[in-house]
Amino acid sequence: MRLHEYQAKEVFADAGIPTPDAQLASTVEEAVAAAETVGYPCAIKAQVHVGGRGKAGGIEIVGDESEAREAAESIIGMDLKGYLVERVLVESAVDFTNELYVGVTMDRGAGRPVAMVSTRGGVNIEEVAASEPDAIAREHVDPAFGMFPYQARKAVYDAGVDRAVAGDVASILRTLYDLWDERDGSDAEINPLMVTADDEVVAADAVLNIDGDALFRQPDLAEMEEEAAEDDLEAKANEYGFDYVRLSGNVGIIGNGAGLVMTTLDLVDYYGGEPANFLDIGGGAKAERVTNALDMVFSDENVDAVVFNIFGGITRGDEVATGINDALEQFEEIPKPVIVRLAGTKSDAGMEILNTDLVQVEATLEAAVQAAVAAAQEVSA
Repeated sequence: MRLHEYQAKEVFADAGIPTPDAQLASTVEEAVAAAETVGYPCAIKAQVHVGGRGKAGGIEIVGDESEAREAAESIIGMDLKGYLVERVLVESAVDFTNELYVGVTMDRGAGRPVAMVSTRGGVNIEEVAASEPDAIAREHVDPAFGMFPYQARKAVYDAGVDRAVAGDVASILRTLYDLWDERDGSDAEINPLMVTADDEVVAADAVLNIDGDALFRQPDLAEMEEEAAEDDLEAKANEYGFDYVRLSGNVGIIGNGAGLVMTTLDLVDYYGGEPANFLDIGGGAKAERVTNALDMVFSDENVDAVVFNIFGGITRGDEVATGINDALEQFEEIPKPVIVRLAGTKSDAGMEILNTDLVQVEATLEAAVQAAVAAAQEVSA
């Protein structure tokens, strides 16, 4: 589960990490009122799950009411990299002299968590890692013992952080690690962690992604889940219990198992198409679950064709076929072309059940993907 910036900052602030004064707004009038409350200058920031918001026009620094109104009118309701901006965070601007980066994630190669610090904050840290790997100091942590104070200090000093704020940055790094650990995080970062002229450090941005399978241990974060959903499709995915990621293409993809879905995404790209989503219905999916999956993909207006890739293990082909029929028979006219590939358990029975007046059936995954890509291209032409 991905928290919005304002949600992550609430969690960080509760743990003692300094954050700017801020208020959430969903209308222009609310944004203007919030700006008056937090004071000028202030930042008006789109709350969507994408990077590069500033470059895309989703973050504006304003100095008075007129500028605040103009920025709010521009940002609220805008399409930001495919996402509709419905809320903005209005927060006091930070007069900074330096920008740092601190983060915690899992280093799967090392098999343990890694804490990271860099003086190259405020930019895409992935680009820094690729072009200047030595610009990021890394400290691996034994999860059995947690992060020791000396490890936080070492990471900060290795990164070359100014000694005047090194102690505070080390303290924030330890707090960030504790949050990542206690909150079942997958990623936690502050970029930028701003340093002021008075040698104070403030989290100007916040990222906290949570392992969705651990939300039963995080009831307060679970309450944020619906609000954290970026749009109606993500909210619907949460309701149905699907592993779902919305992408920017027009070929809808449904499969049972993450590996199978990823393979399908790769093949769509290989054959010249663009995937619209990642949707894993899981093993043992019954007819109702298949119907819900099709309902989700059909709800995405960007989708021009759908490829259904099922390999039955515990998932039975006849159940899948029944679900596809049930879903499609609800329509007087099928809204998108659907191409189906069934293999594995009960696949022969499923092929007999499928209503070929409603779907196109292909014997191989490659043929199914090629047919879906062609159908999507024909619709969008």
